[in-house]
Amino acid sequence: MTTISNTTKQELLQQLINEFGEANIAPLVKVNEKWMAKYPEGTTSAWAKSMSLEALSFLDEQETYWTFVAARIHLQDVYEKVAVQRGTTTDGVYEKFASNVQKLISKGLYDQRIAESYSPEELQQLTEIIVPERDYLFTYIGLKTLLDRYVARDFDKTIVELPQERWLMIAMTLMKDEKDNRLAKIKESYWAMSNLYMTVATPTLSNAGKPHGQLSSCFIDTVDDSLQGIYDSNTDVATLSKFGGGIGVYMGKVRSRGSSIRGFVGASSGVLPWIKQLNNTAVSVDQLGQRQGAIAVYLDVWHKDIFTFLDLRLNNGDDRLRAHDIFTGICLPDLFMEKVDAREEWHLFDPHEVHRLKGYSLEDFYDEKRGKGSFREKYEECVNDYRLSRETVPAIDLMKRIMRSQLETGVPFMFYRDEVNRSNPNKHAGMVYSSNLCTEIFQNQSATSFESIQLEDDIIVTRRKPGDFVVCNLSSINLGRAVPADVLERLIKIQVRMLDNVIDLNMIPVPQAERTNARYRGIGLGTFGWHHLLALNNIRWESFDAVEFADKLYERIAFLTIQASSELAKEKGAYPLFEGSDWQTGAYFENRYYESEQWKGLRQEVATNGIRNGYLMAVAPNSSTSILAGSTASIDPIFQKFYSEEKKDYKIPVTVPDLNSETTWFYKSAYFIDQHWTLKQNAARQRHIDQGVSLNLYVQNTIKAKELLDLHLDAWKSGLKTTYYVRSTSVELVDCDSCSS
Repeated sequence: MTTISNTTKQELLQQLINEFGEANIAPLVKVNEKWMAKYPEGTTSAWAKSMSLEALSFLDEQETYWTFVAARIHLQDVYEKVAVQRGTTTDGVYEKFASNVQKLISKGLYDQRIAESYSPEELQQLTEIIVPERDYLFTYIGLKTLLDRYVARDFDKTIVELPQERWLMIAMTLMKDEKDNRLAKIKESYWAMSNLYMTVATPTLSNAGKPHGQLSSCFIDTVDDSLQGIYDSNTDVATLSKFGGGIGVYMGKVRSRGSSIRGFVGASSGVLPWIKQLNNTAVSVDQLGQRQGAIAVYLDVWHKDIFTFLDLRLNNGDDRLRAHDIFTGICLPDLFMEKVDAREEWHLFDPHEVHRLKGYSLEDFYDEKRGKGSFREKYEECVNDYRLSRETVPAIDLMKRIMRSQLETGVPFMFYRDEVNRSNPNKHAGMVYSSNLCTEIFQNQSATSFESIQLEDDIIVTRRKPGDFVVCNLSSINLGRAVPADVLERLIKIQVRMLDNVIDLNMIPVPQAERTNARYRGIGLGTFGWHHLLALNNIRWESFDAVEFADKLYERIAFLTIQASSELAKEKGAYPLFEGSDWQTGAYFENRYYESEQWKGLRQEVATNGIRNGYLMAVAPNSSTSILAGSTASIDPIFQKFYSEEKKDYKIPVTVPDLNSETTWFYKSAYFIDQHWTLKQNAARQRHIDQGVSLNLYVQNTIKAKELLDLHLDAWKSGLKTTYYVRSTSVELVDCDSCSS
């Protein structure tokens, strides 16, 4: 067995000191002396284990370089084990990439299509683009997250793929069908991921190149108001959940409790039993044994079952009326928020009765302009129609129930449907009813309806008319690395191509989802590391500088994303529904007041070339991938400067990125930040994002109802499309040291 001497440890220490600077010699030497005292000799793996587990107790969490030291030692342990598998030295593990790919294909751990797409000569060429030193970019928890959850493992859970090989395999998978300069595009994709300038969505990160699973993040279904439609939808949800997709489900078309069925009054049991059925699906159909399914259900605020819906996740009350594993979202028209603000009455209707008596569905309308539009006209028609049954409540009382549920459970999510649809670049082809599991995807939806079932040549054939079943294809820029490195232009060009290729490569087991994916070719390019970037630039969260920075940065990202998609359309063709869209007419640019010469030029390019993707930008939560990439989550502020990441089998201390004597004053805990500044930032950011942003609100457990109401009214008045969780503290917070600055 290989042993490692104190000299080798000293050499590694010197290498780290050379990399991280003389100022960090003292803490590293102190830690190294304690390692040597406890483990004077022994195997490399024993030393690595001491570093990655026991020896963490020697380290001061405020010395941020400890996490790279720990990662380096953990890497050494992994290299040693993989070297034994591959019959080489630790220095040569990556040189065996080509032969390892062929070996893993033969074992069924890599997809056979990789062998069909790449010759042995090409695999050897690709081996040469690997840069092993980029493994050193990982923090300890980032490396552990990648190795524990995403790299390929043998059937006995042994690691058989190294970090740089995971990046390269993703690049090879996404670029395998490219016709021109394929190896150059693979190299560019690898550059983007291996430098941690970007991350791909979790399903792509986990499944690319492997023989199972799909590549898209999540899906949105619209449930038809029929028994067949409800059960068909549940089957589709279960199928997608099985393959790792998070699901958003719009239930607003389903009739309410007490509604009629085939003329029999009071026969319907409403949405509750169907939501409970979805709850059972989420629990019972897990994601390849790794985690249970995740489903968010959305309902309109004018639906008669809204009060039952708001109580679904509460811990008290009748458990037969609860669905604890479902996430809830509420669809809010401008008119409701106006009624709340004015303390006026609100009316609840049954969607089935409205459709039967009025000949239209109330949910099919929205206000085309602030303060006026077709939804409020149709709503007032319903209010004035004495034939329609309704429940009438003070709007503020309904809002109180929403806020009570949020403070107890974090949900419902708030979906401002009028603003979403006004901003929809594809309103010519449909409507957006709700969002996804994380409230950042807004794409056209419609219900799939049952047509017939019959026996043909001894085969049962079911016919359904497909609706728009939304597919989310996500990827995110690491702002904390990509912006300081000034690589956005190069990065976004390859990132859009990668996302677009996901659409063609995905094998989605629900036909209407695959059809919708092909019709709109929607992608969601997002960001994370916003607080990290603010700290690096010495910008305080609660400042107009932060708001202005968000405005300028996201306008630039939007420009580069639209430009990249238009260039791709010139090469591969525009998405099928481009004609008549806001992209084609120019309304998209007019509505956002893009009037500079640069924007006018891009508008003309889009009109001439088309655009490859009908939807382009969306900012997801990115909690796991931001940890992997060593930055802060999404556009959220940090929880604490120092915290522990806890999983079922470990607890690891984490320090926010690039924490030092300068940046510490710009890292302020989310729970001490005035959330109105967060809303200001997001209003500036949202203008440049065609879809949405997963925006959490962080409040202390002592918040007053009026203060939370003011936040919601501010979000709506600021033109936000959604808010995600309301995260409240369950215990008293410690003092905030950054507040004292």
